[in-house]
Amino acid sequence: MSRVFLTWAVTHSVKEVQNEDSVLLFVIAWTITEIIRYSFYTFSLLNHLPYLIKWARYTLFIVLYPMGVSGELLTIYAALPFVRQAGLYSISLPNKYNFSFDYYTFLILVMISYIPIFPQLYFHMLHQRRKVLSHTEEHKKSE
Repeated sequence: MSRVFLTWAVTHSVKEVQNEDSVLLFVIAWTITEIIRYSFYTFSLLNHLPYLIKWARYTLFIVLYPMGVSGELLTIYAALPFVRQAGLYSISLPNKYNFSFDYYTFLILVMISYIPIFPQLYFHMLHQRRKVLSHTEEHKKSE
């Protein structure tokens, strides 16, 4: 969901950030991640998973995940002044629904949400890496 949000609700909607280096940063990270992920799934379905693909799946995230998150956060941060100036996706009172929404504040809350969520997901992947790759190493030693 975060990829759809970053692609549509930030990068597509705020034209001024589309040429930022941060967009390139998260696009490169996402692209490499998906190539590795779908190669992993494909070879797994074929029951012929090369160790290099497994290793890449459980190792390259160490660099790619922080790279992608950095690009995402920097892109959102770069969009903030334009969102505030244009009042993008914001609804102010008074209106017939008696409801207000400030997209600028929402984006700041999204950025803050990375603080508890990123470490949790990153350490989960480190745990998975340890579990999967150590099992592979033990299996190789026993052969």
